[in-house]
Amino acid sequence: MTQRVVVGGALCHEGRLLAARRSAPPEVAGRWELPGGKAEPGESVPEALVRELREELGVETEPLERIPGEWPVRPGLVLHVWTARLVSGEPLPLEDHDELRWLGPDELDSVDWLDQDRPAVAEAGRRLRGGA
Repeated sequence: MTQRVVVGGALCHEGRLLAARRSAPPEVAGRWELPGGKAEPGESVPEALVRELREELGVETEPLERIPGEWPVRPGLVLHVWTARLVSGEPLPLEDHDELRWLGPDELDSVDWLDQDRPAVAEAGRRLRGGA
């Protein structure tokens, strides 16, 4: 079975990481994730990240580097996370989310992350603390 990639954006700005609260589907509503979405056929993962963050948040971003690892979302779907820099715009919860929060490295445990996002969030937090 071919696996499709879901790309999550560890969007960092001024030393903080953007968290997005899901509004749907019901089984994950109210939990937090790194915003992003599925890569389309023929689209590179960094291209998908830029498109998804534009669609979901209304911002322009620049993908920086992939956080090592991949995490299963559901059968046939695997999460890759890239760090990204905010280029322009102010993130708004346009699709699939009802709240956004900028979290500093010491605030990352203050929200209930989706299980598959936790390892990448932890790594993004380490990078925030290290100034990367």
